[in-house]
Amino acid sequence: MIRKAFLLKIFDAAYMQRWNDKIRPTELIELDKQAHKMVIAYFLGKFEEDKQDFNWIDIIEGGIFELLQRIVITDLKPPIFYKIKEDADKYQQLNEWVYKELQFILSPLGRDFCERFCRYFLRSDDTLNKRILSAAHFYATKWEFNIVEHANPQGYEIDTIRKDLQEKQERYYDLKGMDQLTKHSKYKNFIDLCGQLRFQSRWAHLHRIPKTSVLGHSLFVAILSYLFSLEIKACKKRCVNNYFTGLFHDLPEVLTRDIISPVKRSVEGLGDLIKGYEKEQMRKEKR
Repeated sequence: MIRKAFLLKIFDAAYMQRWNDKIRPTELIELDKQAHKMVIAYFLGKFEEDKQDFNWIDIIEGGIFELLQRIVITDLKPPIFYKIKEDADKYQQLNEWVYKELQFILSPLGRDFCERFCRYFLRSDDTLNKRILSAAHFYATKWEFNIVEHANPQGYEIDTIRKDLQEKQERYYDLKGMDQLTKHSKYKNFIDLCGQLRFQSRWAHLHRIPKTSVLGHSLFVAILSYLFSLEIKACKKRCVNNYFTGLFHDLPEVLTRDIISPVKRSVEGLGDLIKGYEKEQMRKEKR
């Protein structure tokens, strides 16, 4: 059962500022980064889904588990977190503490879900599904860094971070999707297009708490769609389809902006006109 406490915990990520020790030309929010990461994971996964050890459910749940972990350990800077991760015992202790912090909101989702959460952080990072999530996490971070770097060209740690990201990129070239991203601009442009929804506030003319971007909202819908699918005991294929439908359901708004229902209903036929325009523009972008 999905309870209010779980929903509020997910929304905590909408308050978490990223790169907050650097000058930023725009806000970079954790919920948006996690959403962008899952878009990239979908792209990378499409190149690997014919492999025997690939599993979309592992990708989806891994993304949810990593988001929840990140919400709890938000005060740990990445270098410190990765240092802890290198020590298996300390990393296990950290994740045991994370689970204790989340147990209240996770237990209503069922024992099986809680057990999968705990097992996820005990397994090796060398599995294909974890490597896809890790590569997606890296690419979304690098995407943000390209923005931050322009605002901090001579800033403290900028050279170190750049070199570190360059070294990490080489670790993922065994994934066909990562190789394709470097060779084909159309793939990079798609990831960039999705990323633009990070800068588009949902219902921009209304005061919302927390303020969310269209992309962050899409991840929220995707997670709920997946959990509701589990609740009704949907088949695996339906669970996967419901999640990614939620993740991409507002993609056309990168071209039309977020137009709320009252505006669409204010003029007869306006809603159909907007839908037709969205389809036309998406076909044009696809070409």
